[in-house]
Amino acid sequence: MNKLFKVAAASMLLMATSPYAYAQETIQIEAGENIQESLQEALILAEPGSTIELPAGKFSFTGALSLDVPNITLRGAGMDKTILSFAGQKTGSEGLLITSDNVWIEGLAIEDTPGDGIKAKGVDTISFINVRVEWTGGPKAENGSYGLYPVESKNVLIDGNVVIGASDAGIYVGQSQNIIVRNSRAEYNVAGIEIENCYFADVYDNVATHNTGGILIFDMPNLPQKGGHSIRVYNNKAVNNDTANFAPPGNIVGTVPMGTGIMVMSNRDVEVFGNEMAENASVNMLIAAYPREYNDPEFNPLPRNIYVHDNTYGRGGWAPDGVAKEMIEPKTGLPIPDIVWDGAVGGVWAAFFGPDDEDAIHIKEKEGTTFANLDFVYDMIVPWNAGIDRDIEDYNGSIPPRDPVVLPQDKAGK
Repeated sequence: MNKLFKVAAASMLLMATSPYAYAQETIQIEAGENIQESLQEALILAEPGSTIELPAGKFSFTGALSLDVPNITLRGAGMDKTILSFAGQKTGSEGLLITSDNVWIEGLAIEDTPGDGIKAKGVDTISFINVRVEWTGGPKAENGSYGLYPVESKNVLIDGNVVIGASDAGIYVGQSQNIIVRNSRAEYNVAGIEIENCYFADVYDNVATHNTGGILIFDMPNLPQKGGHSIRVYNNKAVNNDTANFAPPGNIVGTVPMGTGIMVMSNRDVEVFGNEMAENASVNMLIAAYPREYNDPEFNPLPRNIYVHDNTYGRGGWAPDGVAKEMIEPKTGLPIPDIVWDGAVGGVWAAFFGPDDEDAIHIKEKEGTTFANLDFVYDMIVPWNAGIDRDIEDYNGSIPPRDPVVLPQDKAGK
């Protein structure tokens, strides 16, 4: 038996006897007219544990790609060097659909997909590292909805990415658990970064700029995973979010006012700290209830146990848009305060006596930070005594610190 055959046989025996051992194969895709066929074939036939390497260059694709083999690395030469263009896509909608566990995508770009850029659904352990997703024609309602789009997944790492031009959210994580979004840049999207119906997420060291809204923490009704909670948003820059809302009609992000820095809607146990918010023409920091009718008896539309502290606020609220102009400006005047809470609370008595401790809105910012509780529920009960609460000191509290999210694939976590 020759040496090569012995190694191969030993490898096959190890794979057969251990569910945790995989072949370590590198598949190099060559540039050429058949690159789409070669790449899709590799995505289908690669053994678990394989690395698929793409060359530098710009390559055109006419159909969607898919991956359902676990433990695969797909690596390009860099987000500005390996470019997969789907401008001529005729079949499918996503650029790449991932439905397998333990996948690592690194160093490539996806451009001009008719649908989502890269979608991962129902996976355990997915990583997007130094990936760019872009619609090169600028902000348009015809652009795909999401750039990076992991949903119904767990152990999600998004690090060092750039997403430009999504008609819903550039970086979107939905109905997932254990999430890190860091060191990334989202610009010229409707929502720069959106965390929706998720549990345990850390969003930090990102830049959200020139979007309609910078960073959104949402919870929505009628979804399999609801009651989003335990989110930390820290050390981000949500600045110069000045792109007109171009979401298709009916999308909830279509209600986000142009010029929103950070928005928390309907979540609980959310901590927002150490962020820079500035040059957001509608409002720098908004805390709000879900604004639409719904028929989900398990859904709580109110934000609860929210802690906003130690952020830096620059200019904001000088030219509000949409609902900010219609519902906030008439109460607060201009400029709209740095932090606005709509004042929606649970129950009639809470409108008079404030939320209980476990559901409270806590704010602890440096002197000079402006604030408004719009008291929307109070207005509905006693409209003849309508007013707003600007006394930020009344909300000076905190919530217990939460441990950082730790992911099994993350070697550089903090």
